[in-house]
This record gives sequence, C-alpha cells and structure tokens, in this order.
Amino acid sequence: MTALRRTLGVCYYPEHWPEAQWTEDARRMAAAGLTWVRIGEFAWGRIEPEPGRFDWGWLDRAIATLGAAGLKVVLGTPTATPPKWVLDRHPDMLAVDAEGRARKFGSRRHYCFSHEGYLAESRRIVTELARRYGRNPHLGAWQTDNEYGCHDTVLSYSDSARQAFREWLRGAFPAERGNGGDIGALNRAWGNVFWSMDYADFDDIDLPNLTVTEPNPAHSLAFRRFSSAQVARYNRAQVEIIRAYSDAPIAHNYMGRVTEFDHFALGADLDIASWDSYPLGFLEDRVGASAEDQRHFARQGDPDFQAFHHDLYRAVGRGRWWIMEQQPGPVNWAPYNPAPLPGMVRLWTWEAFAHGAEAVCYFRWRQAPFAQEQMHAGLLRPDSRDAPALAEARQVADELAAAPEVCPAAAPVALMFDYDADWAWTVQPHGRGLAYFQLVFDHYRALRRAGLSVDIVPADTRDFAAYRAVLAPGLMHMPDDLKQALTSSGCAVALGPRSGARDGQFTIPVPLPPAIPGLDVTVARVESLRPDMPIPVRGGGAVRGYREELETALEPLWRDVSGAPVAVRAGRATYVGGWGDDALLDRLVAELAGQAGLTVTPMPRGVRTRDTGAERFWFNHNPHPADTPAGPIPAAGVLRQPLQSVSTGSENT
Repeated sequence: MTALRRTLGVCYYPEHWPEAQWTEDARRMAAAGLTWVRIGEFAWGRIEPEPGRFDWGWLDRAIATLGAAGLKVVLGTPTATPPKWVLDRHPDMLAVDAEGRARKFGSRRHYCFSHEGYLAESRRIVTELARRYGRNPHLGAWQTDNEYGCHDTVLSYSDSARQAFREWLRGAFPAERGNGGDIGALNRAWGNVFWSMDYADFDDIDLPNLTVTEPNPAHSLAFRRFSSAQVARYNRAQVEIIRAYSDAPIAHNYMGRVTEFDHFALGADLDIASWDSYPLGFLEDRVGASAEDQRHFARQGDPDFQAFHHDLYRAVGRGRWWIMEQQPGPVNWAPYNPAPLPGMVRLWTWEAFAHGAEAVCYFRWRQAPFAQEQMHAGLLRPDSRDAPALAEARQVADELAAAPEVCPAAAPVALMFDYDADWAWTVQPHGRGLAYFQLVFDHYRALRRAGLSVDIVPADTRDFAAYRAVLAPGLMHMPDDLKQALTSSGCAVALGPRSGARDGQFTIPVPLPPAIPGLDVTVARVESLRPDMPIPVRGGGAVRGYREELETALEPLWRDVSGAPVAVRAGRATYVGGWGDDALLDRLVAELAGQAGLTVTPMPRGVRTRDTGAERFWFNHNPHPADTPAGPIPAAGVLRQPLQSVSTGSENT
C-alpha cells in the first residue's frame, strides 16, 4: 500500500476570541508543527444571525488568516447547533426521548433526523457554505455536522419519526402489485399473531416506546434499523451538496462506543473516517474496566479501547482515517476528570499513527473561559500560556519531521464487527449487562494481549484472503453466504456465542442455530448467568454471563467441569458456546494462532504492540516502567523498531 504522510492539527473557534488575536494564534499553531485547523462546526448563529442574513466577513478573514500562516482548514458544517430562530421556525424539530419528552434548546444536537423542515434548513446552510468556500485555496477538508449520536440523539420518538418509520416499513415490506406495502407480510415476519398484535395498516404502527411491557423485538430492531438509515440519509444530503461545489475530501467525527447507527453505512458516502478520542473520559463508563483497572489506568486510559476504535475507523474509512479530536488534558464531562500522566498525549498520538491515522488533531487550541466546556483543557490555558500538552505536541511534530510517513499493512487477524448485531443484542440481551460491543471488545483485548495486530472488518466482508485467522463472535444474524465464506476461507475461524441465533426478522431459525456448514453443532438451549455464577472449563478459564448447551457428535475441543461441551471444532472452524472470561479467551486466541501459524507473544500488563508495513511499535500504558520483549520502556513510553531489525535492535523514542 502507498505510504501515508502523518500530520498534526487542532480544533479552533475564532468566533470565541478577539480578531486581533487570530494572527498570533495562527503563528503559534504553525510554529508548533500543526498542519490542520478545524473550524466552524458550531458557528451557525454567527454565520446566519437572522434568517437569510449572512455574516461571512469574520469567517472569510479567519480562513485567510489561518491560510496565510500555512495552515489547512477543515471546515465543519454547523448543523449540530441550529440557532434559536431555526427552532422558532420549526418548533416540532426537536428529538423526543423514549419517555415521550421533547429535548430542549440550550445545548447542542437539538434536532430530530426525521424532521423534513430541519433537513431543508440544513441543506440550505450547507449549500451557502459550500458555494462560498468549496474552492477556497486554504480549504483542505470538510467535516459534516459533529458527533452524530452523541448525547443519545439517534433514536427519536417524535411525530416526524413516527410518520417516517411507517413509510420506511412500507418500503421494507413492499406489495407485490401497486403502491404501498404488504401489511400481511410484516405481520408474518414479526410474528404479530403473538399477543394479538396484528396490524390492519401501516398507519396503525406506532413507535416501540411507552408500551406496558417490552415491545415486539422485531419491531424494536426494525426501528433501530430505520433510525440508522435516517442518520445516513441526513448525512448523505450534506455530502451531495458539498461534492457539487468542492473537491476537498469529506469526513465525519464519530464517537467511541456509539453504536446506535451504522458507521459503515455512513462511511460509504465519505472520504475519511475520523473519531474523537478521549481515553480518560471514556475509561469508566464506556470501557467496562474493573475498579482495579480504572485506578491503575486512571491517567493513561485503557490499553485497548483507543486502539479498538483506531482499527474500527480505519475499516469505516476504507483505509483513510483521522483523529479529529484528541484529548490533551482533563475534560469536563466524565464521572472523574484527572490530568493525563506526563507523556500520554504523545503516546496517544503515536498510537493513532501506528494504527494508520493520517492526522491527529487536538481538542482544542485554547481552553474556553466560558460556557459548558470551560473545564475542558486545551493546548493553551485560558490566558494563552502553554498548557502541558503543547510541549508533547511539539515533540511529536519534531519526531514526525524525521519519520513523516506510515506504511499501512494488513494485519494477520480479522475481527468482525456488525452494528446490526449490536442492535439485536441491545433489543434482547437476555441478561443484565450483556452487550455485543463488550463481547467483541473482549475478543479484541485477548488478541492484543497475545501481541497480535488486528484488522476490524464489517459483516458484509466475504473475501478473507488477506488473513490467517478470523473471529466473528456474537453475530445474531448470519446470512448463508457469510457462513460459507468463513468456513471456506482457509482461515482459522472462531464463531459464537449467539452466532446465527436469529434470522433477519428476529425469529429463531430452523434448523436451530448456528447451522454452520461442515460444523456439527446445535444450540439446544441457552441461559444467562449471574456474575457470581461462572462455569469453570477444564484446562483453565470459565464461561460467564451467557452459556449455550451444545448438541454435537464431534469430540469437544473444551468441556466444562461437568463434562458438557463448551467448544467444538471441525477443520479450521471453531464454535464457542459461551462468553469466555479473559483466561478462556486467551486459550481461544492461542488455539487459533496455533492453527494459523501465528506467533503469540504474551504482553505484560498495560503493554501493547502494533505492526505497520515498516515498523513495530510498543506502547507502555503503565504509570511505571515496563520490561518488554523489545526491551525496557519508561512509563507512558513509546518504542519504535524498523521491522527488518526487530530481532536485532530497537529505537526507544
């Protein structure tokens, strides 16, 4: 693959600062080695203070000032923060939560994706922006909106969403003749004979909230699919306008562990995937770390959570991806907001580059002394003095001058991630705390503990020729061609639990799952387990949370302490009938690596490695030095090795 140039950037809000300060800010950004400056994504009210009255002068001058300093602008469309007058025009544009309460003005992301009036307003402002700046010589890239899905804003139970959902269902269940949908087909697919839930018309169908008890899971899954499609539709409207006026690449900035919409579907319309990386902010409520790990990694972040998303968004961007917002210091919104350990901002930056990032942009340039994010650190303090992270950013810039390029390379292992499977698990977790994301992340952690580099791939992947092992746990719906592609790939393949447990309309299929070609195993019964009821497995490890009773004529690969099958193998395909703890997942990875001819290098706690096409990186996420197979690494340290000299020496950076 072609080598990519690694660059740095920052997020900047010229509308927050006196115009006399802009030139000095731009000069300092360039002197710090920054290339990119993202602006504009929250500035609708300053661009269009009244309906139809535009004030472009300040934005023209801001872009010119940044460009004169040699910086490239990433221009955000400002649709995440519609001004109050837009809401006054469209008072029903607000999203409605699952309890039936409309969201309010006074923050951000205050719109429903299904509201046609707001979509028209968005098209209008994006058209004006793209027409004015699409060919500007200082424009380097675009960002659509900001953080779709943040603050639980994908699922809206508004009147607009209700009407749009009905129309979407008509398209999902088309009539054989004429216009409209086939309500009988929907009733049969959803099993609406149960509890006398048959509908006579699509207009009878409401949204799956505020029901007396749980709604039909097929109904809930359909609503989540619809809601995801609405996000993609909304984003596509912006992309189509921008492309009519500009050739600059278009990105969106996703969020960690936000799975309410399909990022692969959205990414198909974009040129670059980016995400907003907040290792300390995410540690407690999104990582699922133990209390001990939360303490140990409080100032460093989880060793695998950031890397997982780097690999995910590399796949979403089809190889092109950025960090649009990198945490530079304490944030304002997490349960606890410690300062990073010295060296961690640099480590996070190099970690992103090791996973193939083209750019890492820090959020933000100067800490705001006002409003909701005044406790969120930047590269500068509110008084414009250097904050600690600026020195680390300058250090990375100096290091990049000597090593500006990264050579991407396929990893030996593929891990499949599917947003539709996440929705299915969310609709029917079957046990408290059981989540598809966590299941996949647990497998990812096991691969990383074994010193293996990983590619994340979407569920529509059918060509696995680049890989030696493939893991696809928890895919509730598995089309037959995916099963066939996996089992005929020649890779060492691991499936389960809950693989193929439902068809596309959330019905238990017959033959019973997993129905994998060439693999004689049937899930006869399932159970969810209390956290204090793990089932030990002979040879080490245990099943926790979720367990399947397997019927098979094969000799089990693993048995639990009672002798019941836990995992079976036929050829190069392995089915695991339960959610393994760390020890059991380590055994699974060792088994697959042995089949695939891969070398397992057990990692010390908090140490991880990643290979590119030309380098091997080692990262020490610990608050103390660590001994590694490549040599000692200081706390929050990074070690780089040219691959050709991995066995003979290293370069400690």
